[in-house]
Amino acid sequence: MTANPVAVCAVEDIPAGTVKSFEIGDELVAIYNIDGTYYATHGSCTHAFANLADGILEGDVIECSLHFGAFHVPSGKAVQAPCFTDLKTYRTEVKDGQVLVDLDSPAPTAP
Repeated sequence: MTANPVAVCAVEDIPAGTVKSFEIGDELVAIYNIDGTYYATHGSCTHAFANLADGILEGDVIECSLHFGAFHVPSGKAVQAPCFTDLKTYRTEVKDGQVLVDLDSPAPTAP
């Protein structure tokens, strides 16, 4: 991990197949547990700014609860209209039972 990781939550706070949002400074961040791998994206939909943690996580796709646009979580890619702008992704790491997020580094799966 790079120089600015922040401990956001315990791994137990996010069971497999779920997503929760957290405020890190001024940034709303969504943390996902997909089959034991943790991902982090900007926490608001790029279409209408709804909290993605209120959406539906199916596999590795999060569907926004407001207008049902969707994003591929590992890459942040918009995959369903009305969303056309990709999500910002962040590098994550699990250390000592904590999920760490680096807001200065994109996830390695992001383009």
